[in-house]
Amino acid sequence: MIKSVAIQGVKGSYHHIVSEQFFDNSVELIECLTFDRVVEVLTTKHCDAAIMALENSIAGSIIPNYALIDSHNLHIVGEHYLDIQHNLMALPGQSIEDIKEVYSHPMALLQCKEFFKKHPHIKLVEDKDTAEVADRIHSNQLKNVGAIASVLAAKIFELDILASSIQTIKNNETRFAIVKRTNSEVSQSEINKASIKFEANHKRGSLATILNVMSDCKLNLTKIQSLPIIETPWKYAFFVDVTFEDYSDFQKAKSLIEIMAEGFKILGEYKNAKL
Repeated sequence: MIKSVAIQGVKGSYHHIVSEQFFDNSVELIECLTFDRVVEVLTTKHCDAAIMALENSIAGSIIPNYALIDSHNLHIVGEHYLDIQHNLMALPGQSIEDIKEVYSHPMALLQCKEFFKKHPHIKLVEDKDTAEVADRIHSNQLKNVGAIASVLAAKIFELDILASSIQTIKNNETRFAIVKRTNSEVSQSEINKASIKFEANHKRGSLATILNVMSDCKLNLTKIQSLPIIETPWKYAFFVDVTFEDYSDFQKAKSLIEIMAEGFKILGEYKNAKL
């Protein structure tokens, strides 16, 4: 049973919202300002699980988080998709014209780029977390400073929303992984998605051959992400997500890829949240 979960950010952050939706309010929230700290809290057994954003439909993959999960031998035991709605907020009684600076997470700033082109008087400053900025504005009563954060953050930190849904693309989803120290407790009959990692050698068509095996075994490739292997220049590890209807199909593919690829590793077997 999950009693505590580590998140990147503070209360009111998008990771906090995922925690509320995936678990329930009885779960203790351990707030961390970086994903490195999230992993540290999990690996030192100060929490039961962690929530880590993996990819966004606008900004793409959060590659360092794949590396963190891999290098610390963590296991993805579930996933959750969240509709991300960014809102510009500030202390009550101010307008957008009063705002001189907006602080937020680089990913949030990137997703709201077009909105701020219409307000060139506002200076954009990268920060560690969306909701933490909202907290700082409230705690220090900072005027002329805005945050980009969730409606929940505005409510918790008593800020006014000056503009709603300011992200460039209105349908803005982020995929979050639920991560634990041990492998999934999901029953085999429920498992229909897996995250794997492997390295392909330099022979011509080696990656294509592995992908063909996946196809022949009735696996649906939903994501492929390459990551440089730092110790070996110009060699890459591939992080791949696959879905399947029958677990035996995945088992068959797994046994073949283990033979064909180097460094084969299962990062997680879990239930597809998109079904």
